Amino acid sequence: MKITLAKGLNAGLRKAMEDDPKVLIMGEDVGKLGGVFRITDGLQKDFGEDRVIDSPLAESGILGTAVGMAMRGYRPVCEIQFDGFVYPAYDQIVSQVAKLHFRSQGKVRMPMVIRIPFGGGIGAVEHHSESPEAQFAHTPGLKVVACSNPVDGYWMIQQAIASDDPVVFLEPKRQYHADKAELDESATPAPLFSSRVVRSGTDVTLLAYGPTVKTCLAAAEAAAREGRSLEVIDLRTLSPLDMGPVLESVRRTGRAITVHEAHVNLGMGAEVAARITEQCFYALESPVLRVGGFDTPYPPSRIEEDYLPDLDRVLDAVDRAMEF
Repeated sequence: MKITLAKGLNAGLRKAMEDDPKVLIMGEDVGKLGGVFRITDGLQKDFGEDRVIDSPLAESGILGTAVGMAMRGYRPVCEIQFDGFVYPAYDQIVSQVAKLHFRSQGKVRMPMVIRIPFGGGIGAVEHHSESPEAQFAHTPGLKVVACSNPVDGYWMIQQAIASDDPVVFLEPKRQYHADKAELDESATPAPLFSSRVVRSGTDVTLLAYGPTVKTCLAAAEAAAREGRSLEVIDLRTLSPLDMGPVLESVRRTGRAITVHEAHVNLGMGAEVAARITEQCFYALESPVLRVGGFDTPYPPSRIEEDYLPDLDRVLDAVDRAMEF
């Protein structure tokens, strides 16, 4: 069966709700409408309004309610309609969700998933195309993951819901309906908090997650026509970072480039680059380079293609890495 990322997430949510009656979904327009991206389409009809809850337009209220539900043994899945809307709930996430397990000396678990469509590329207005992942990855007590393809979407959402820790679940919105992949529901999925090599290479390691995985794969394909071999790693998990495949790859290639849509300053690429430098210093043939958005607020949609990292900017970084 071939599915899109949107269908994979929908099917994964459905399976989790079928397997555990304590799983419920809440958010703005998630019920009758099925979500603005139709990720929860049909779930309220099949599971009822008590398990797929249309909330008021109040992100802080959504997360605050979910905290109480999680403390009472439920497994709430909260949808933040767009990435830029998460900030009204930031206090709840950082002050309550991330800390309650530690504050209670382990007596209170917080099994909650916070779904955030993130990134640009859909021609949206302000507050609809942001990449806030580093802010959550920097918060102790939160797990942060980012799916990049339909199969991962299906498995990773189920694994996140099954986790006893709060998980910020990032979904690349421009990939929701872009590509299809074959889903084998009998397969054994990779562990949730693990990175993965998605294309092997020998010259440069490209490190990406979410929407930029596709960008890096396209860059690797273009580079191959010029005789260069690029290895692409999908990080998948941002907190905790799974550095094993990353370090193994960089020790072979000697060169690494991080690629994400968020602006470069203090982004996830900086942390990955620091860890590579600490642990692979003598294997490096060039500095670890970073490709990302510019250090400005996300621009109007008519110029977003100039802001987002694309194939040319990735290949330019490859050229600079190879010149050392």
